[in-house]
Amino acid sequence: MITPSTGSLQSQGRFGSSPIDRTLALVLAGGRGSRLHALTDWRAKPAVPFGGKYRLIDFALSNCLNSGISRVGVLTQYMSHSLNKHVQQGWRLNASNGDPMIELLPAQQRTSEHCWYSGTADAVYQNLDIIRTHAPEYVLVLAGDHVYKMDYRDMLETHIASGAQLTIAASEVGCAEATELGVLSINESDHIVGFEEKPAVPQTLPDKPDRCSASMGIYIFNSDLLYDVLQSDHGEEITQHDFGRNIIPSLIDNNHRVVAHRFCNRVTEEPEYWRDVGTLDAFWRANLELIGVLPQLNLYDQDWPIRTRNTQAPPAKFIFDSAERCGQALNSMICEGCIISGARITNSLLSTNVIVNEKSDVDECVILPDSTIGEGSRLLRVILDRHCTVPPGTVIGYSKTDDNKHFHVTDEGITLVTHDMLAKAYPDLSDNVDQHRDGPKWNDPHGKLAA
Repeated sequence: MITPSTGSLQSQGRFGSSPIDRTLALVLAGGRGSRLHALTDWRAKPAVPFGGKYRLIDFALSNCLNSGISRVGVLTQYMSHSLNKHVQQGWRLNASNGDPMIELLPAQQRTSEHCWYSGTADAVYQNLDIIRTHAPEYVLVLAGDHVYKMDYRDMLETHIASGAQLTIAASEVGCAEATELGVLSINESDHIVGFEEKPAVPQTLPDKPDRCSASMGIYIFNSDLLYDVLQSDHGEEITQHDFGRNIIPSLIDNNHRVVAHRFCNRVTEEPEYWRDVGTLDAFWRANLELIGVLPQLNLYDQDWPIRTRNTQAPPAKFIFDSAERCGQALNSMICEGCIISGARITNSLLSTNVIVNEKSDVDECVILPDSTIGEGSRLLRVILDRHCTVPPGTVIGYSKTDDNKHFHVTDEGITLVTHDMLAKAYPDLSDNVDQHRDGPKWNDPHGKLAA
């Protein structure tokens, strides 16, 4: 971990000669993600599993690695144990001088002995001593919980060529989605002239009345401006210490040069893939988008690989082939370690080490790692959290009235099922509980872990 006493970043010295070598990336990974409800009760949002074998933070870190950024700090706070362990064990990479490429920056209470990070801007402010000694020319600020592939060198080129003091990555989104994001007003020269955080009625694009230009939560600051504006914000009495609510609007209002980097195909001008999976419905959709024939997010792209912590697990297997029980998966993604034992999987994504027992039916579901589904169960449009054991004969997703008694059902009809929910729904099975890095683990009381 990077602390004033260890001085790990301080010892690395100044950056190299190219612009990307003079860039320090800071990944904001301390948030809870309350809109994901119980999915983040035991983990920070960037640590939520995604895409079968990844965690959300892997996308920002992979983009840094693929873009050639050799200095990355990860700012952590809420429920950070599983996130810390994932980064420490899965991202042991070194810069050219042998120092760690990616290091953790937990809340150090630098401004007060009782002061944790109180906002996105405050999280960076509390690490200004580390940033300054590292002496970057540019500071790239990233959200640790978005899903996308982006070459940050292109954005840095936009920043330098435009003479910007701050550059914000912008994506075109629908109006409904824009109400949960920061909405940009951009003129013909790509200068940002207005910014509104989570507006009830977002400003639309002039030629597209149903679309908006949204901030992706990706910022490139000239370091001298960043130092000044964070110091100024810290001295304010009325502020949330937040980039979107305070820092960016103040820079625009004071006529600083704030420029948009449009995240789109340079030939077709169509928006590139970017997802803010901040709600359960968005999380479910983004996972199941991956099972398409030609998904927008290509996880098989060897030119831009997504790195993660390696899981030591055997290959997936499908067993039994008879009319009564046939292990099969159709239009689905099945990760390593899975056993489909006489069950039927359709239109679903099964993460690592998932067991589905015979005569079960799983349709349009996102099953997170290390879970077991008991014999004869039926799951439809379910997000099943990690380390869950679904008792035999369980039916979820077919009756909103019944599901609401025990689980969390979204307005779009997606049902979130967690360990704690199952323990309350089946109290006779809840005694067999132990603790795991992502919270409680419910051991399989029926001995169904073997195929």
